[in-house]
Amino acid sequence: MPPEIQGGPPVKKTNKTTGPLQLGAAPGKGGLAKLDPAPPPAKKARELTASEKALIEVGSKILATPPEEVDKAYQHAILCQVGFPRSKVDGTSFIRRSGSAWLHVQAGVLDEGEGRGPVMQPIPYGPLPRLALARISTYAVMNSTREIPIGESAAEFLRMMGMDRQGNRYRTLRKQMHALAACRLTVGGHGLTHHLGEPIETFSAWFADEEHVQRLLWPGVLILSEKFYSSLRESAVPLNLDALMALTGSALALDIYVWLAYRLHRVERQCLLHWASLRDQFGQEYKDPKNFKREFEKALRQALAVYPQARVKVVTGGLLLQASPPPVLLRTGHCPRPISANPHQ
Repeated sequence: MPPEIQGGPPVKKTNKTTGPLQLGAAPGKGGLAKLDPAPPPAKKARELTASEKALIEVGSKILATPPEEVDKAYQHAILCQVGFPRSKVDGTSFIRRSGSAWLHVQAGVLDEGEGRGPVMQPIPYGPLPRLALARISTYAVMNSTREIPIGESAAEFLRMMGMDRQGNRYRTLRKQMHALAACRLTVGGHGLTHHLGEPIETFSAWFADEEHVQRLLWPGVLILSEKFYSSLRESAVPLNLDALMALTGSALALDIYVWLAYRLHRVERQCLLHWASLRDQFGQEYKDPKNFKREFEKALRQALAVYPQARVKVVTGGLLLQASPPPVLLRTGHCPRPISANPHQ
């Protein structure tokens, strides 16, 4: 029985003319009581979009799949807390902060062949480098190797990533992978600085085939740097591969998902994060705080749809995180090492 009913005082009958039916009022013609105007019809619920339905289907599949049969992916713990930019960056460096921890991404040069020598690359951004590095990291962790096969063609690598070949994805893939192969990473916090260097040690540029411009020739294998590989093995965060691929269209949703995967199982009971803190970590691309909050909540709904075990609530003033199981069972004794000593990040 609802608590507001239990132990309540007895209901008194009254002659007040309140409620839809005015009991006790002077009856109208024929002895019938007068009725209030009918309430306005309820608004029709918004129909789900195709992408929303797809996310719900993936979430249902995840719930129905036994933990030991989940297709796993891995991402570096650093990139689960402070990720690449989500949109194009002007300049050659980018800094993302999470509490006292920070990630600095420095653009680098790459020899693109054809006698051009070193060519300055942009900062990697958007969903593609996130997904590509997760795929590369997954192979490295599961096979204990720095040498990563990436296919003999762009089409093959896209298939390996579970992506189709629509639009200009070839060109985007080439551009973002060149940027990823050339960039340098530095992470720090609490007075400490750790130079991860270039995640990718050896990489042959992918150039356009003169006869088939839309098809790219690929090197087949890339090699991770020893420093990045060693750090990855110590701090890889297990993720659900189906969840990652379902969030392909949103870099922000990907960032929120991997952050929650890293963070939630560390929460002892619950933790409140204020909007200002969340904006510092996720919202530097947004000038207006209102825009950030709206976009964050939208991306959060997407991330939670494919992380159904997550116990997260939007509350007044911020986000309430409650202790939750990780999206993928952790290896015995394995807990990715944090880069921030702040328990609220």
